[in-house]
Amino acid sequence: MRDEAPMIRQWRLLRMLSARRYGLTIREMAQETGVGEKTIRRDLNLFRRVGFLLVETVGERGRKTWRPAGDWSAPALSLAWDEAAALYLGHRFLEPMAGTPFWWAAQSGWRKIRASLGETALEYLDQFDRWFYCTTFGQASYAEKAEILESLTIAIEDHKAAHITYQSQRATEPATRDVYPLALVRHQNALYLIAGLPEPEELRTYKVDRMEAVAVSEFVHQRYRDFDVRRFLAGSFGIYDGDGDVSVAVKFLPAAARYAQESKRHPSYTETKHRDGSVTVRWRLSSTVEIKGWILSFGAAAIVLEPESLRAEIAAELEQLLQAYDGAIQETGRRATRAGRG
Repeated sequence: MRDEAPMIRQWRLLRMLSARRYGLTIREMAQETGVGEKTIRRDLNLFRRVGFLLVETVGERGRKTWRPAGDWSAPALSLAWDEAAALYLGHRFLEPMAGTPFWWAAQSGWRKIRASLGETALEYLDQFDRWFYCTTFGQASYAEKAEILESLTIAIEDHKAAHITYQSQRATEPATRDVYPLALVRHQNALYLIAGLPEPEELRTYKVDRMEAVAVSEFVHQRYRDFDVRRFLAGSFGIYDGDGDVSVAVKFLPAAARYAQESKRHPSYTETKHRDGSVTVRWRLSSTVEIKGWILSFGAAAIVLEPESLRAEIAAELEQLLQAYDGAIQETGRRATRAGRG
């Protein structure tokens, strides 16, 4: 049986233990969920840590079973309207994950919450569709990536290697590579995998949208056990990390100053306001790859002060853009002339 995503497997375990009056052995739980006994023991330890009381009983011939201690039914939920509203919003933010195990678990949980609410709270929540709307611009859909996300989650949890079939942005066809999945990151409505390479020891970022298949290996790696995704992305302006330590300074003219101040985007953000309404913003980053595109989105209202290398890159990009527009305008003129003669 194929491994399930951890959250789904653990929910199944809770239901199984609640339904079996005389308990289950570790082996029985492993067989019914399709995972190893070591994984089951880890799940049971997790249940104990979060407050589910379990009893281990030794029966005939040393047969050990696990069962709930006392009445293990779920406690009744009592939510204030603002608590329910907050959970509703969180549920809505998971909509890009529709069709994946994360979405199924959220749907199941939300149905239980709705069943526990009073009529007034339900009426309030039903109005949220008119009061609060999430745009779908730039939103990726992962309904067709359910199996891929399951496999990645299993590999991350069990520290296993994985074979991913991936087509990078510049590649003309997909290629298969071995990686050590370490964390999933959601950035600008898209999911990314942070993974380590077997050789050389290096960390890479892969966009889940570009993955065509993932196969989890039985090989359990010991490398990258201390990986911390927050520390890894601390110097990043988004999702991609670099090896540098770069001071970036940008002057935003009055037309763009307020927007720049509202979207600080990075913990190292500092600003200096000027009398004419402009503002100079500084960041300390590990790479300038992502911030370059963001600066370009402001057009002439953002001027790079440092580093000089980034300033030169943006100037070159703008020069190429101007040449492309000039070429397009000239071609349009030639077509119009030929049409007039015809």
